[in-house]
Amino acid sequence: MKALILTEYNKMVYTDAEKPRVVGSRDLLIKIKAAAICGSDVHGYDGSTGRRIPPLIMGHEASGVVEEAGSGVKDFKPGDRITFDSTIYCGTCRFCREGRVNLCDNRRVLGVSCDEYSRDGVFAEYVVIPDHIAYPIPGETSFHQAALTEPAAVAAHAVRISPMSLNETTAVIGTGLIGLLIIQVLHAVNSGVIVAVDTDDNRLEMARKMGADIIINPSKHDPMTVLAEKGLAGGVDLTLEAVGTTPTIQTAVDMTRKGGAITLVGNIQPQIQLPLQKIVTREIRFSGSCAIAGEYPLVLDMMARNKLDVNSLISAVAPLSEGDHWFKRLYAREAGLLKVVLEP
Repeated sequence: MKALILTEYNKMVYTDAEKPRVVGSRDLLIKIKAAAICGSDVHGYDGSTGRRIPPLIMGHEASGVVEEAGSGVKDFKPGDRITFDSTIYCGTCRFCREGRVNLCDNRRVLGVSCDEYSRDGVFAEYVVIPDHIAYPIPGETSFHQAALTEPAAVAAHAVRISPMSLNETTAVIGTGLIGLLIIQVLHAVNSGVIVAVDTDDNRLEMARKMGADIIINPSKHDPMTVLAEKGLAGGVDLTLEAVGTTPTIQTAVDMTRKGGAITLVGNIQPQIQLPLQKIVTREIRFSGSCAIAGEYPLVLDMMARNKLDVNSLISAVAPLSEGDHWFKRLYAREAGLLKVVLEP
């Protein structure tokens, strides 16, 4: 088969690779129809994350068609259109038994290679996955849309685990792909005011279209001054931080009211500095949100009913053979480029 392989950092090669085989009785061989480039893939492109050690077939956001099913597979057959979770979880550890599969003690992420394990991903013509992470694509949902189920489910998980009541005010720091999806999910499930914060005016305008009521560029306007002008002088009830840097998390703390909550979704930096006294004296609750724990059916249903718009987030669709070109453009943070979908 053909695959896009990270042969060394900052270099992707479109070449021949061994086609994966169905080995386990619950395995599915998937012919990939669409594979989206994730921000974590772009960060792994230069080796900075330590989780994309070459040689590796990266990628974990995809959709396709079942080509072969193991003898123990009951819910899928060849020809079925499916998408799948990025995390392969064991199903037997304490966390899996609790339904917190994203915290599985034995989790393996597609397209990741680190000190603990290496698992090829979806930037290829085929991938093999266990059937328990697969989900049927409903109705007329396209392969391109279904390839974005994974990031949409990440956003839905972050919203689902956040402490939030009806009509509460929320802020989303960072309007990249995940931030924009979080805004859409918030708009669908909560009637409160949504504030979007970013230094990119174009993405802020997209955030407004996705459901944000107030947009703030902190490089031009003080967020707290804008909130006060909008009748939110005390801050918002809940902030979802989708970047993961010291400045953006400090902004999240400043914007969150006393007794409020912050959900951390972004993790660009492995370590950050926190304004500890502000957090303690204002009794702000912090929680982290990791990956997905059962939100795929919810997100696929929202897509099918046009409650979640992912088409507007796709900047380009290109052949897998052009993958290195698009990785370079994304790595350079080209203006206006948000999500690229590759087709094997």
